[in-house]
Amino acid sequence: MLLDPVGRRILRERPVINTQTLDLDRLRRLPVGTFGKEYVNFLDDCHVSPDTRTEVKFLSDPELAYVMQRYREVHDFWHVMTGFSITEESEIALKWFEMVQTGLPVASLSAFVGPLRLSMEERGRLFSEYVPWALQCGSNCKFLMNVMYEDLLEEKMDDVNRMLGFWRPVKSAT
Repeated sequence: MLLDPVGRRILRERPVINTQTLDLDRLRRLPVGTFGKEYVNFLDDCHVSPDTRTEVKFLSDPELAYVMQRYREVHDFWHVMTGFSITEESEIALKWFEMVQTGLPVASLSAFVGPLRLSMEERGRLFSEYVPWALQCGSNCKFLMNVMYEDLLEEKMDDVNRMLGFWRPVKSAT
C-alpha cells in the first residue's frame, strides 16, 4: 500500500467503513447502477451491515491491524463488484480472488480448505469457472486495497470496474 499514492492516503487517513461514516439512506437514493446504490442493495438483500465486521485482535502493530480491519471492511465492496452473493460457494470464490490480490494467509486458508464444504457440483463450478477468473482478474486488476471506495459511491458500477481493470466472472456464484 505504501507504494501507491491512494494506498498511502488510506494508511495516513485511516478511513473506517461503517454506518457512522456512510449514510446508507443517501446511498439508497442514488441512481440505479451506481456503485453506492449497488452496495446498499447488496447490504439490504443479504441482511448485512458494514457494522458487522469484528474488530481485529492479536496484532500488535497498529498499522498492520488497520490494514486487516480495512481488508474486512472492503470485503462487501468486492461482493458488489463481483456480483457474488453470500453463499458458501460465493464466499470461497471471493476468497480465491482475495488470495491472489492480497496473499493473506487467511484468504489462502479459506480458498484451499473451504471447497471441502462444497458439493461436487459447486466444487466443479468453483474450479472450472471461478478459480480461473480469480487468478486472471486478481493478478491483472488494480490492487484493490489501494482503492478509496468511499470516493466512488456515486460513480456508475461499470465505470468503477473499468477504472480498476476489474471484470466480473462470466457467471456470478450464487
